[in-house]
Order: sequence, then C-alpha cells, then structure tokens
Amino acid sequence: MKIAPSMLASDFANFGPETRRMEQGGADYIHLDIMDGLFVPNLSFGLPVVKAARPYAETPFDVHLMIQEPAKYVQRFAEAGADWISFHLEATGDPAHTAELIRACGVHPALAVKPATPVERVYPYLDLVDMVLIMTVEPGFGGQSFMADMMDKVRLLRGRLLAENKSVLIEIDGGVNEETIAQAAAAGVDICVAGTGVFKAADAGEAIRALKTVAAQYEGRAPRRKEG
Repeated sequence: MKIAPSMLASDFANFGPETRRMEQGGADYIHLDIMDGLFVPNLSFGLPVVKAARPYAETPFDVHLMIQEPAKYVQRFAEAGADWISFHLEATGDPAHTAELIRACGVHPALAVKPATPVERVYPYLDLVDMVLIMTVEPGFGGQSFMADMMDKVRLLRGRLLAENKSVLIEIDGGVNEETIAQAAAAGVDICVAGTGVFKAADAGEAIRALKTVAAQYEGRAPRRKEG
C-alpha cells in the first residue's frame, strides 16, 4: 500500500514545510486537491501554491483536479510540478482528450469518479490512464466519513483489470484511517489518500507506517494482476 497525504489537511500557513514533513515521514505521493467552487462547493488552492511547494520535496505530486474544465489547466499544472493529474469523469470535456493532453505533458493521467458514478463508466478509458481514483467521500471537503460501499466499486474495477491484464493503479480518497485502510487493502486498493490522521498525528512518519502495517495484513486477500 502506498500512502498519499492530502495537503488539504495541512497547516496552510506552512505549506512548503508541511510538504517536506510528509516526504520525511515516508509519503509515497503528495496529494494536492484543487477545487474551483463550481465542480465542488468549495475552494482550496491553485497553481501558484503547487508551484511554490514543488521545491520542498522530490516526492511525486499527485494533483487531483476537482474543477469544471480540467483540460484548460492541464499544461499549467504540469509546468507547476505535477507528476500525476487526476481529473473527473463527471467534469466537462472529452475524457479521452483530457487524458491525452496530460500524457503529452509528460505527466501520468488518472481518472476520478464521484461516489454516485458507476465504476463501469471508466472502463472505456482504461487504456488511456495510469490510475483510477475512486472517491470514498463526496468530493469537496475534508474530514468526512469513509463510504465502505465504495469498496464494491474497487472490487469490480480490480476484477476488470485482472481480466484484461492491465496494470492501472487504483487509488481511493476520503475517510482513510487505520480501520478503513484494512477494507481498502482487502478490496485491492494500491494507493490511499490520507488527511487528518497523518497531519494531526504527533509523528507523521509513525502514522504513515501504522497505516502501511495494517494494510499489509490484508493486501494478500485481493488478486492484483495476471502473470505474463
């Protein structure tokens, strides 16, 4: 299991040092939620903040665009330092075109889906993306409770990937803690976004290690992909 601390739960007054603290704590990715107040009913931070944080860590930046028109901003987020860009299937524009734009910028494309969106809707795009992000809360605000029924979507997607022998990663975002990460690992999740549980811990490194330790006990229950 890889852990991607969500900067939405960080101390915004110390955004750069918080980014470095997550890297030093063993984060596998740094998750940055971009909200426009239109696609979701909240605002977070944007391009200047991502660019300013980039020098503080070498850990890959996992940028999650919760915005209405993602294709318009792909190149600028790539230039700001994104290594991965997730955009929503429910946003405007052609998902295939947006994924192609992201890859053309030298960035990994990922497709995100809200809780109400059937996971089967991502199947036509599995050859175009490197990751699928399944929201386990309603996007827009941190601190929400984990939606356990979203693990059914993870299992469906994992089964599809296994059947087609695809190496697309599965990420979840929302409500991840030491209890819920066990469900995620058993269902076949590869990356968990974690917020307050990591940032509010006295030692972020210990919190990340604890999440990984729990996940390791359950990961073998979900098949990953075919061999060969």
